[in-house]
Amino acid sequence: MKKLLLSAALLLALSATFTSCREVKEGADSVGDAVENAAESTGDALENAGEAVGDAADAAGDVASDAVDAAGNAVDATGDALENAGEAVGDAASDAVDAAGNAVDATGAAIKDGAKDAANKVEDGAKKAVDATKDGVKNAADALKK
Repeated sequence: MKKLLLSAALLLALSATFTSCREVKEGADSVGDAVENAAESTGDALENAGEAVGDAADAAGDVASDAVDAAGNAVDATGDALENAGEAVGDAASDAVDAAGNAVDATGAAIKDGAKDAANKVEDGAKKAVDATKDGVKNAADALKK
């Protein structure tokens, strides 16, 4: 804006220097019109810049809101995954306790068979816990990617 006003003043000074007295009035009118047009153009440009800044601020607010929502969803998914993993570990421990109780109650060959069953159930329960934990973590990672 400062450059615009200085340029207009320079043009006015140069036109006054190189014109005759008759042309001064015509030159003054045309310079006045040029300054008025330049002022209007500057006002329009400032108004457009203000609108662009407002639109950019709105877009930034929307992006921030979406990021907060995504983070909340990721936290929820992680909580669900941990809950599922905890339940799977609890189930595996319960299965192991049941298998151990059966082994204690059995005698002779039944003890041998019960121990094998308990070991298999513990292994299966542990595998289930590992699979549930993997699924939970994968779900949490997928939720974070979204």
